[in-house]
Amino acid sequence: MNFIDITEKNREEYNNVISHPLQSFEWGEFREKTEVKVIRRGIEENGNIIDGFTLTIHKVPKTKFTIGYLPKGNAPNIELLEELRKIGKEENCIFIQLEPNIELNDKWQMANGKSQLHPAARPLFTKYSFEINLEKSEEELLKEFNSKTRYNIRLAEKKQVKVEIDNSDKAFKKYLELTNETTKRQGFYAHTSNYHRKMWEELRMTNGEWRMENGNKLSASLLTAKFQNEILTAWILFVFKETLYYPYGASTTKYKNLMASNLIMWEAIKFGKKLGLKKFDLWGSLGPDADENDPWYGFHKFKLGYNPRHVEFVGSYDLVINKPMYELYKIADKLRWGILRLKSKFS
Repeated sequence: MNFIDITEKNREEYNNVISHPLQSFEWGEFREKTEVKVIRRGIEENGNIIDGFTLTIHKVPKTKFTIGYLPKGNAPNIELLEELRKIGKEENCIFIQLEPNIELNDKWQMANGKSQLHPAARPLFTKYSFEINLEKSEEELLKEFNSKTRYNIRLAEKKQVKVEIDNSDKAFKKYLELTNETTKRQGFYAHTSNYHRKMWEELRMTNGEWRMENGNKLSASLLTAKFQNEILTAWILFVFKETLYYPYGASTTKYKNLMASNLIMWEAIKFGKKLGLKKFDLWGSLGPDADENDPWYGFHKFKLGYNPRHVEFVGSYDLVINKPMYELYKIADKLRWGILRLKSKFS
């Protein structure tokens, strides 16, 4: 295989061969603005790009070492792993984490490259997700929703909650405020406001209308649910190829009884259908037989009300570059997260 560096001139051809927003050329441009090193490579055959990947390199604080991350890439083979190992050595990586965008029930094997990979010490992306089929009619979809979900949608409509795409600076500022409120309320870790701001600057849909011919270019829109002109819920939606994604959402507890989140999900589904998209990826879920005591169970149950397909991916793997440092890193990482949990518990 011939690996080449991907540049602006290869953007469209590169995006054609990858399958997820986190591998898109545009996502790489955003990550570069967050001062993360981005390495894009394409696999060329007979002058055509047939495969590719975007790898980000992250510094380990106060050391000379780094960690590589390749989320939602195509199925790796031994040639790809050799290329990654070469990059890992050049970049002084302890390991490179791979999280292939491949369903578990697909005919996928890592061939003789699998022996080079270890189940990830700490997966970053969930192994499971929910997916809604947008090719069904609105009537079919509504009929398949949980009865409580349908009731809440109608209640929000009756109470005059209004949902719309609003990509204005004012709406995005409110989204940041709600994100901060939500993370504090739920007690989970989230990206910084600066991260979200740079992402929005890079990906925001500016022409007001998305068309299918632009489908292999990643774009983002802000969907808001308002009551009496006050934004109660705000979601970032990605459009890439034939799929709608829901990666980020935030809300206030004010007017909680208006069920704005239920209506915004329904309007997101209709937005995807209007664009002619085929599926709606809800960006993560718990596994089968989810534990009701899990802190993410509320999000899981909310999404479950829309009768999505439960998807299981092959999981996360570490390609170890420096074995002694990898063992030390795992110990240090466990200690770090233990301290963070204690701080959050008593803060």
